[in-house]
Amino acid sequence: MQTSSTDILVLGAGIAGLAAARILAEAGRSVLLLEASSRIGGRILTVREGDEIIELGAEFIHGRPPELWSLLEEAGLDTYEIDGPTIRFENGGLSATPAVASPEDESVPVLDRLEGYVGPDISFSEYLDQQQVPEELRASAIGYVEGFNAADHRIIGVHSLGLQQAAEDEIEGDRPFRVRDGYDKLPQYLCDKFLAAGGQLHLSTLVKRVEWSASQVRISGSVAGQPVTHTANQAVITFPLGVLQQRAVEFVPVPPPVLEARRLRMGNARRFTMLFREKFWVSPDQDPANNGDFSFLFSFGSVPPVWWTPLPHPSNTITGWVGGPRAELLANLTPAMLGEAACEVLGEIFAIEAEDIRSELIGTYSHDWQRNGLAFGSYSYVPAGALDACSKMTLPVDHTLYFAGEHTDTTGHWGTVHAALRSGIRAAQQALQT
Repeated sequence: MQTSSTDILVLGAGIAGLAAARILAEAGRSVLLLEASSRIGGRILTVREGDEIIELGAEFIHGRPPELWSLLEEAGLDTYEIDGPTIRFENGGLSATPAVASPEDESVPVLDRLEGYVGPDISFSEYLDQQQVPEELRASAIGYVEGFNAADHRIIGVHSLGLQQAAEDEIEGDRPFRVRDGYDKLPQYLCDKFLAAGGQLHLSTLVKRVEWSASQVRISGSVAGQPVTHTANQAVITFPLGVLQQRAVEFVPVPPPVLEARRLRMGNARRFTMLFREKFWVSPDQDPANNGDFSFLFSFGSVPPVWWTPLPHPSNTITGWVGGPRAELLANLTPAMLGEAACEVLGEIFAIEAEDIRSELIGTYSHDWQRNGLAFGSYSYVPAGALDACSKMTLPVDHTLYFAGEHTDTTGHWGTVHAALRSGIRAAQQALQT
């Protein structure tokens, strides 16, 4: 059996864990970072095919959150804004929409009112009934809430949605950006800084049990089937919410933040990216400003209902996205099966024979986070009546355990990279105060 002892253990090498580990190591602490996967990055997963950069996890920088932009600038990573045309397919035809990058424009009258909502924390479904929202607005509002939050509108709470709306306004959250060379460059930068500060990283280390008492933590797990044990005075725990809820790791005793985690929900989303030889949706003989290319495409009667490209970055890819309960319609489909079905949908949207689209398809890329045993879902959301669970998860446990991850965010940015980053910074600062 392998054993080791260190000052602080950090569990999970996603953005939250890497951010915390870097700060702690640069502060002079002895830090061991354990990651169950064979790679770093967590739910940031970038693959490359030739010149194409394909994101299978987090993709967008939502607005201008200061912590994330500061880190991007420090790392010297180039970004660009997704600001091409937005088009819509409805009533059998394509049409341009106002220059916005989300379907929220139709839902604004419903969602904006949530910022000032002071009633009881009820589900979004109950809120729509209470406000007697007209059916045409109701459908678009549900589509937006479920798609953006990967949530069930019958469960997600209006207090969290109101907080989210205000938070998005503060950072220009309706402006999506991308990292030009791939989002995985960001966790790699944090990892490089962590290792340069003297930290240790162990990959493929599956943690199975966390035993703790005041100022003492013992981690039991395995590497390639061989048992390992690590001890420390403190631990920063950044497991995804789904891992905590599935009880994939045993805590002895169970600390309060783990109990609070069970009050939240892990959202379900399915995304896939199709790589083509040529942009079949573009008319090269037309004006480049009006040649059919697009940044976002909304087709709310289809599955997926949301599509996008990396425009203005040159690319021959289209990504399909469905969030919330409708994501189950694509459950258990392989990437090849997703691509096959998507050709039929895209054929209807663009009035092109599906077989002609298939002839241009090189491959379809996807990662099923819902059935990933190291995630058990895409990202978190807050049910009605559970908003306090997030803040309670941020409380240190006997100056020994510190929980981080996007699900512990208290600022209304659940499910984002900047929420994970903020939580890792916060947990590291709490640990350093001891």
